Amino acid sequence: MTTIDLATLGQNAQTASFALGDLTAPQKNTVLQRMADALLTHQETILAANACDLANPQVPVKFVDRLRLTPARIQAMATGLRQVAALPDPIGNVDHAWRNAAGLLIAKQRVPLGVIGMIFEARPNVTVDASALCFKTGNAVILRGGKEALQSNLALVTTLRNALTAAQIDPNAIQLLQDTSHETAAKFMQLTDYIDVLIPRGSARLIQTVLRQATVPVIETGAGNCHVYVDAAAELPMATAIVVNGKVQRPAVCNATEKLLIHQAVAADYLPTIVQALRAQGVEVRGDAATRAIVPDVIPAVAADWETEYNALIIAIKVVPSEAAAIQHINRYTTHHSEVIVTNNYRAGKLFQRRIDAACVYLNASTRFTDGFEFGFGAEIGISTQKLHARGPMGLAELTSYKYVIDGDGQVRA
Repeated sequence: MTTIDLATLGQNAQTASFALGDLTAPQKNTVLQRMADALLTHQETILAANACDLANPQVPVKFVDRLRLTPARIQAMATGLRQVAALPDPIGNVDHAWRNAAGLLIAKQRVPLGVIGMIFEARPNVTVDASALCFKTGNAVILRGGKEALQSNLALVTTLRNALTAAQIDPNAIQLLQDTSHETAAKFMQLTDYIDVLIPRGSARLIQTVLRQATVPVIETGAGNCHVYVDAAAELPMATAIVVNGKVQRPAVCNATEKLLIHQAVAADYLPTIVQALRAQGVEVRGDAATRAIVPDVIPAVAADWETEYNALIIAIKVVPSEAAAIQHINRYTTHHSEVIVTNNYRAGKLFQRRIDAACVYLNASTRFTDGFEFGFGAEIGISTQKLHARGPMGLAELTSYKYVIDGDGQVRA
């Protein structure tokens, strides 16, 4: 791929998006299978490009796990492409149809959004997930990844575009913005003549920058200051498994657990156990005064801890006097991503689920399940933390809009 100016990038995407509307579901599915094959065929080239990115000493440590590709991760990307191919195509579906008083047949029909701009950081898997979901739904996509992953993204996009070309489909359905400067990114966010929607995926800082600077409509995603609340009626071994899984399995991702709230009725018994379990996994534990009164060597938490998404093996713990206090604290500091209550009290669990303002609210399960694969979507383009258009893991349906298709037989309005 060669570097081209933004207007040309936008024009190419728009032209490609019009042509995508003529593809049938079987045609799109065949191409997605070919894309999956191509990733595996060109695995060594992709891994070599990724090694170049990883060798950059300026890559932040917290990005390394997100950035790293392995044969298993490339296989997972290919599997994701095949899963998207196997999913029903929403394009053309009729949500509802009726006849009005004039005898017109009115149908509400699913259509692509058009051209989607993706802005993300050091996660090459987003390149493949976004491309697959956009292609399946007839949307062209322009990808703007972080500078840390440029060589990886270039290798992946080249592989996917070659699969499109081999199928005689306009390769500009998938494009990569190779200029990763902030100045060009700012202009990209204002490409209103060509881009229909922007989806940022990454840190809270990235998302807030896009929200401030963009004139293209934005679907807000990603930042995950996720909490687990251990209720007075919690099964404590279950709580430990949920907290450790949420914090430790992949601490750098947005659905990792960052905060732990514990009801005061179980705090004295439970805190030493959970602190020991977390420390055994290398987690730095911070806590409020009530936590430190029980486990004195916990690092004191400061005000900024309650609003910080660590993306690291760090957790902050707070003891609360009631479920109501836990709900109040979470709704103050949540990024509206994923929140958990651990309890055997069904009414307490349902109260928590009703009152917590987040995209995903769990009863007795890890925050790590907030994921398009886990929800059965095949892949995801992001986790929407807003309320308009889409919320939670965004799969195929969330990348569509609708139009009204009206059939008449000569009606005119009186």
